[in-house]
Amino acid sequence: MAGTVVFDLDGTLADTAADLIGSANEVLARRGLEGLDPVADAAIAFSGGRAMLREGYGRAPSDMLIPPDAEEVDFPLLLDAYDAAIAVHTRLYPGVEAALTRLAGDGHTLTVCTNKPEALAHKLLLELGVRDAFSVLIGADSLTVRKPDPVAYHATVERAGGTVAQSFMLGDTITDVRTAAAAGVRVALVSFGPEGTEIARLKPDAMLDHYDDLPELARGWLG
Repeated sequence: MAGTVVFDLDGTLADTAADLIGSANEVLARRGLEGLDPVADAAIAFSGGRAMLREGYGRAPSDMLIPPDAEEVDFPLLLDAYDAAIAVHTRLYPGVEAALTRLAGDGHTLTVCTNKPEALAHKLLLELGVRDAFSVLIGADSLTVRKPDPVAYHATVERAGGTVAQSFMLGDTITDVRTAAAAGVRVALVSFGPEGTEIARLKPDAMLDHYDDLPELARGWLG
């Protein structure tokens, strides 16, 4: 019996850290701030644009005043910078395209539930050539709530014509674990994100070491 696979995007389907950090660094540089490191700070990138800005502000010299409205002013600028260079360094993780094809061939419905703004998520998936693989895309601004609120997960599955009971989440952060727990579904985390196998500390229902293994995992959980 086929079901619905709900994917996170950043850090799960694609390594987007370099382009995310590049957009943050462009904005931070306007304030004379040192930027983040695309490798060492990758985990911060996957926590979102605001998290990157806050980290940058926090590294400011002690004698530099950061205005109280800096984040609200800079966040839209970060989104604009990211929109202009969304897939310069970003790449799908190895095996993604083949896994999506196999999952669809097994009858599963594929969806994305991300905290990236919907328009940017749509654009990125188009740039990466896999947008058509997903029947539904829910972004941070698609609803009045976002992950880890279970409403976002439920809406993703239901708009795809599936049932929550016959679905699972694939992600890479604590947000995805909390989303799955709130929705009452199983979650698998990828082990090839910035934390590597250390992400197992979050105690997901399964760890995914390579996309080659995802179709078999889906068969075991969804039939």
